Amino acid sequence: IRQHQEIHVVMGNEACDLDSTVSALALAYFLAQTAPAPKAAFVPVLNIPRADFALRTETTFLLRDRGIPAASLIFRDEIDLGGLHHAGLLSLTLVDHHVLPGADAALEEAVVEVLDHRPLERDRGPPCQVTVEPVGSCATLVTERILQGPPGVLDRTTAALLHGTIVLDCINLSPAAGKVTPRDVACVSLLEERFPELPARDAVFGALQAAKFDVTGLTTEQMLRKDLKVISNDEVVVAISGVFEDLETFLLRPGLLQDLEAFCQARGYTGLVAMTVSFNEHHEPTRKLAVYSQQEPLRGTLCRALEEATTPALLLQPLPSPWPGVAAYAQGNAVATRKKVLPILRAAL
Repeated sequence: IRQHQEIHVVMGNEACDLDSTVSALALAYFLAQTAPAPKAAFVPVLNIPRADFALRTETTFLLRDRGIPAASLIFRDEIDLGGLHHAGLLSLTLVDHHVLPGADAALEEAVVEVLDHRPLERDRGPPCQVTVEPVGSCATLVTERILQGPPGVLDRTTAALLHGTIVLDCINLSPAAGKVTPRDVACVSLLEERFPELPARDAVFGALQAAKFDVTGLTTEQMLRKDLKVISNDEVVVAISGVFEDLETFLLRPGLLQDLEAFCQARGYTGLVAMTVSFNEHHEPTRKLAVYSQQEPLRGTLCRALEEATTPALLLQPLPSPWPGVAAYAQGNAVATRKKVLPILRAAL
């Protein structure tokens, strides 16, 4: 890396789900193929430690299926972004997020481009190029970008990664799940047209969904780490975990309260919101929420913010909780994903 005059890093968010991973890999590959700068190295970075990669079961499945070895990937703990920035070598493109967590605030000035599908939470002036569009999958924006580029850059492997990611992210393009947009559908159709040998959508979705929801043998700590985002203010740090099993099943785990306490203590979290999701055979989601904190005022603040939210309204119904310090809810608005809940919680802090 040091031989280059510019290191252009493409990095997804710290949950490092399939969308973040594939968006970073595909965009970095496209930029490397098309960039005029010969002295720049384009490096996709997976925004988790390598040790956590095994928990991203749908990502490990798809990359293995497409013959991409984990040894060829670069993880966050294997590259010194702060050092590169300090040396004046770093350009950073953010995919699938546009707000760096507090710990990465120093890297903000290295950001040259953003591709995201979340509601815009902060403006960036030029020269940063910003593409923020309300599509179901960030991989859709990457696909559009590649398809607008020179012909012949998109290869079969990249096409298969993008195709699988959009199909999984948009719940097999099912309108009932409330995530898919016409642009997602158009990208999937274009990829299938250009690469007719791509496997059928149903098969891709079934395999990836099964891999994503396969939590057999995971400890509570691993389940909470599997799909994790963190928000903070000057006083508190709150974890928001996507959990891939029904909330009642999760709450019945033996010793759950001690596990939650240990998880938060080990990582310096003051509170935790677990957002569970499960799907029926029509791809319709059921979403539930649990809010945990040993600090009652913080728990109250988070619960109130979620109960009273209007953009969007979550339509929460309290559920019985077997644990003190844990509030549980059924979420009536099943299309309000974590992407839509994060700004509510950020505002509450």
